[in-house]
Amino acid sequence: MAEIELTSFEVSLQNLMIALEASDYDEAKQQIKDLHPGEIALLLEAIQPKDRSVLWPSIEISIQGEILKEVSEDVQSQLISEMTVDSLVKATEKLDTDDLADIVPNMPESAVHSLLLTLDFKHRERLNKILSYPEDSAGGLMNTDFITVRPDVSIRAVIRYLRLLKEMPIDTDQVFVVDRNFNYLGSLLITSLLTEEPERMVETLINNDFSKPVSADTDETEVALLFEQRNLISAPVIDENNQLVGRITIDDVVDVIRDQAEHSVMSMVGLDEDEDVFAPIIQSSKRRSVWLGVNLVTAFIAVYFIGLFEATLQQKIALAILMPVVASMGGIAGTQTLIIVTRGIATGRVTTANIKTLINKEVAVSGLNGIIWSIVIGLITYYWFADLLLSLIIALAIITNLVVAAFSGAFLPLLLSKLKIDPALAGGVILTTITDVIGFVAFLGLAALFI
Repeated sequence: MAEIELTSFEVSLQNLMIALEASDYDEAKQQIKDLHPGEIALLLEAIQPKDRSVLWPSIEISIQGEILKEVSEDVQSQLISEMTVDSLVKATEKLDTDDLADIVPNMPESAVHSLLLTLDFKHRERLNKILSYPEDSAGGLMNTDFITVRPDVSIRAVIRYLRLLKEMPIDTDQVFVVDRNFNYLGSLLITSLLTEEPERMVETLINNDFSKPVSADTDETEVALLFEQRNLISAPVIDENNQLVGRITIDDVVDVIRDQAEHSVMSMVGLDEDEDVFAPIIQSSKRRSVWLGVNLVTAFIAVYFIGLFEATLQQKIALAILMPVVASMGGIAGTQTLIIVTRGIATGRVTTANIKTLINKEVAVSGLNGIIWSIVIGLITYYWFADLLLSLIIALAIITNLVVAAFSGAFLPLLLSKLKIDPALAGGVILTTITDVIGFVAFLGLAALFI
């Protein structure tokens, strides 16, 4: 039997776990010593809190800040709580302003105060500017490290200026053109600097089509969509007065996309994407109990409707056996539509303008599937119970539930979005309740009428 090939991360984690389980902490510290901060962050998230506490002090303070920006919020809070104010300031003072802005909310006030004192006026102003915007906006996402030039200078002068900088900000694919009042005028691609004649003036090469500015209050989801549509590496950010305040780079957008994907998956079961997988039992239980409570309420709603047909169920035990089939088929069909529409809303492909067309399409798909599978289920039911009427009843119930499930799955996400409720969080539980109730009422109601 062929062995499963492990990834480099799995090998690193496996070796680290062996050392930790043997309480060989010197070996464990040695194993992570030369790893990249991103790799160390993943390993710290994959081990228990008590083991993190052992390894964290052994990590060089020069890379602790880079690790803090990579780990989840819960793990970040634990590591910060175990650091002194001085070590926390030393670990974070060299971080990019946008990364620092993500960590500051979890830092104690004394550490924030000390950190601000270590920053020069320019960096302090940049940090305060980012913190003044919502975390999930372009302003909260942006970096204030960018290069600007004036429109009335030559390409030769710009190249000479860039050489004097010695080092350019990461992911610099363009420089931004501003006037004397720092109003944004456009951008100049690095490729233009390399290919155009040195004597050409910047104002003749300003590119307004490639890099349209992003308003600082734009939601991060829309920012991610803009990067996807335009294949951007970076984009300028302006305030309400057209003043250039920062830029967003592709690495920040990748983080947004990853967080959104994690949020979609975790929200469907009521979990937080930032939750530590090894969080204390009591803490995890509290978070999950809320979702279980909501689910219990919806379950009792479905049970109530079943209770309305108690007499019918007592007359024919086969109905009780077949009930889950009707509810399950509706649940699956509805969830398929729900996910498609929720994803469409998130990516901007589904709006009020085309939702009617999409609902019609999804209902038609479920109607066709309902006809096909109602025949299959009807035949199985007849073979099992030799009851033609029962087979017809469950077939009709299947078609009814699949059609209603498709309509609900398409309509719910848009309704919840209008109500400022996350469809990924609330859509699933509401849809399950609808498909269960409709399925039971359709099946048992038809049975009560004809059996």
